[in-house]
Amino acid sequence: MAEKKKRLFCEISPTCYAISVQKEICLRHLKDLKSSERFAKEKSEEKLPFLVARFESNMIRRAPGVDLTLQENKAVNIGIAGRSINGTVIKPGETFSFCRTVGKPTKRKGFKDGRIIRNNKLIPGVGGGLCNLANYVHLLVLQTPLTVTEFHTHSDALAPDEGVRKPLGAGTAAGYNYIDFRFKNTTDQRVQLFVTTEGEMMYVELRSEREFPYSYELVEEDHHFARKGERFYRFSKVYRNVYDKSSGEFLEKQLIWNNKSEVMFDYSLIPQELIRAPVTV
Repeated sequence: MAEKKKRLFCEISPTCYAISVQKEICLRHLKDLKSSERFAKEKSEEKLPFLVARFESNMIRRAPGVDLTLQENKAVNIGIAGRSINGTVIKPGETFSFCRTVGKPTKRKGFKDGRIIRNNKLIPGVGGGLCNLANYVHLLVLQTPLTVTEFHTHSDALAPDEGVRKPLGAGTAAGYNYIDFRFKNTTDQRVQLFVTTEGEMMYVELRSEREFPYSYELVEEDHHFARKGERFYRFSKVYRNVYDKSSGEFLEKQLIWNNKSEVMFDYSLIPQELIRAPVTV
């Protein structure tokens, strides 16, 4: 007879989960208090002169099984969080913290219920959808020599893909305050983040004082789905190729994410041509 898996304390009940979350929040506060890290706080409406990278995205995902109301609420949440980030200047040696900059999402601040992941399940939760914004900030940083110092992942198979799949189109997790996305300005110049929303669209950009000497390309390899036990997972490897901007010379291939994401949408919507033999290990 198989041994029954022991439940974690946070899995016992919603109350136990809330206690566990508060414990982690307090531990992160204490860690930051004791840290010598300098966090970015300055904001400026005046833009730094050089545009390093810019992305735009429709915040509303329309796909089978996706709750449109929660998607619309996500757009509201991103708009509020974006205003907290917009114009933030990160000086040399400073660290940008997504959670410290955005703060705790609460209904009092106007945040609404969006999709969050709890115990491997998609449920409504206040501030849901902010991972989408954190992911785009991550994508901006990957177009620079800035150093990612904290990166947590969640499933990037929350819903079927829309259109052409993009490497690291999702997967960056953020949850106040201990599931953070952070990067450090390890360069010799200031950089600046801008986030704006208009209707269903989100616009993010990163600017600098001078042009960086490198260019970057994200590529995804070995993308497929496979079943392990009764569940399906998405597998892939996401790399960053680094080039010398002036000569175009290839310099380095860096592994960003060895992706194994549980599929959280209807298995019948998985593209059949991407399904491989079941995983046995």
